Amino acid sequence: MASRRYTILIADRTSGVVRRVTISAGPAVAVACAIVTLPVLIGTGAAWKAKSEAAALYSSNQSLEAENSNYRGATAALSEQIHSLQTVVADLGARSALDPALARAVEKLPAFVKNRAMGGSAPATASVAQQSAYASTLSALASPDDTFGLLRNVLEGLQSRLHDVRYMVERRNALAAATPSIWPAHGWLTSRMGSRLDPVSGGDDFHAGLDIAGEKGQPIYATAAGRVSQAGYQGGYGNLVVVDHGFGLETKYGHLSSFTVKPGQGVKRGDVIGRLGATGGATGYNLHYEVRANGRLLNPLQLLTQQKPRAQ
Repeated sequence: MASRRYTILIADRTSGVVRRVTISAGPAVAVACAIVTLPVLIGTGAAWKAKSEAAALYSSNQSLEAENSNYRGATAALSEQIHSLQTVVADLGARSALDPALARAVEKLPAFVKNRAMGGSAPATASVAQQSAYASTLSALASPDDTFGLLRNVLEGLQSRLHDVRYMVERRNALAAATPSIWPAHGWLTSRMGSRLDPVSGGDDFHAGLDIAGEKGQPIYATAAGRVSQAGYQGGYGNLVVVDHGFGLETKYGHLSSFTVKPGQGVKRGDVIGRLGATGGATGYNLHYEVRANGRLLNPLQLLTQQKPRAQ
């Protein structure tokens, strides 16, 4: 069946010219449908594209939120470690101060005493090359996760190292507190450690410590922190106080007139442990003072670097 044809007349009123345009119904309808449908198709395509882009943005936002949550957690952990390190560093600063005179006395202790106190050599610190390697690795890392991971490892290593250093500082301070470093009594030095003439027999004798003469009843001081292991009468020492300072260190205080401590009692440097007397083999009022390390005699004068305690 032949398609219908339509004629469109176009008249020019000025010139009176009439023009005729003949079109078929099918193409006209197709053109009209295309004109109507095209915007709908464009709008539908734009909507699908917008929906797809929105879904992609939502997925990306979810991923970013998850990453941000991970980074916040990692940052919080790093901040906590940094705060812990700051606390350790501040603690080390407070603990590391040591009186120069006392430090010199500690240095004069036998090596075996210091090694015993410190528990062997301290762990080695990271070398400059290792620290440089850390820095170059950090600059080369592209992934924030890798950077956070390495930073955590570095901080944990530093924290472990600082704990080791704090332990060593505590041990050094404990050894310093246990080092006999002050004069045990006021008075004047009448006999040093070494060979001498025996004051009783007049023959050759080896004096194991110092004799400090003074007034009867004046105070005798513990020369370092420790615990009283003996307070009683012992032969030529007379009334004797022995203080165990730990780390193999021990001090003896002989010829006392009386005790102010008892066995098992803890003492600090400068505490009064007895009164000066002339008991035992003493030929006058004086204190016999000895220092031993693992049973070996030490010369007390090498350690007496601090001033005498104040009279009481």
